[in-house]
Amino acid sequence: MRTIMVLNAKGGCGKSTIATNLASYYAAEMGQNVVIADFDPQGSSLAWLEERGEYRAPIKGIAAHSQPLRVPKDTDVVIMDVPARVHGKELTQILRKVETIIFPVLPSPVDMRAATGFMEEVMKNNRVINKEIKIGVVANRVRENTLIYFDLFNFIKKMKLPYITTFRDTQNYIHAEKRGVGIFEMPRSMVHQDLKSWEPLTRWLRSKRSLPQAIAS
Repeated sequence: MRTIMVLNAKGGCGKSTIATNLASYYAAEMGQNVVIADFDPQGSSLAWLEERGEYRAPIKGIAAHSQPLRVPKDTDVVIMDVPARVHGKELTQILRKVETIIFPVLPSPVDMRAATGFMEEVMKNNRVINKEIKIGVVANRVRENTLIYFDLFNFIKKMKLPYITTFRDTQNYIHAEKRGVGIFEMPRSMVHQDLKSWEPLTRWLRSKRSLPQAIAS
């Protein structure tokens, strides 16, 4: 069973959007049994799931913030949507459950400063130190060829973590969220540009580079 977490201590960076689209990818594109575990009391991922039609590829939701994370035995992938402001013992506890972390960063000075301090805390975790967790960084809600975009790109390079891809700032994710779907389930003609930006991330997740050494070997 694969466990993937979308993590950042800063609110509003698009964690739930990435989590729900990942769940959509594994369920609709890959035909796998998917659980989305929502650790955030706000329940954004579960609210998305409530809008999902019965004819869509099934995804099971668990309110992990209020109940134990017990998934069906036939689960292939667990996507974990983690709330902002997770630190200390709570962060350590959550990191015990995961193999791969996706770390979204927004193109703003405030978000970049917050990401620096939080990532320093994450990198001190024993499971990260022992390479039992792999981390990939994505730039989110980006308008390319702007000054702040280049600042963000340089910032990510300094993080010394794998930079996976850039997601553009587009209304397509909002339209998908309202319908309880991912962009993988929307008309290709509408989202072809966004699907291209997801290819590096899904390719990375399918590769050994996104898995802990013990599993990858």
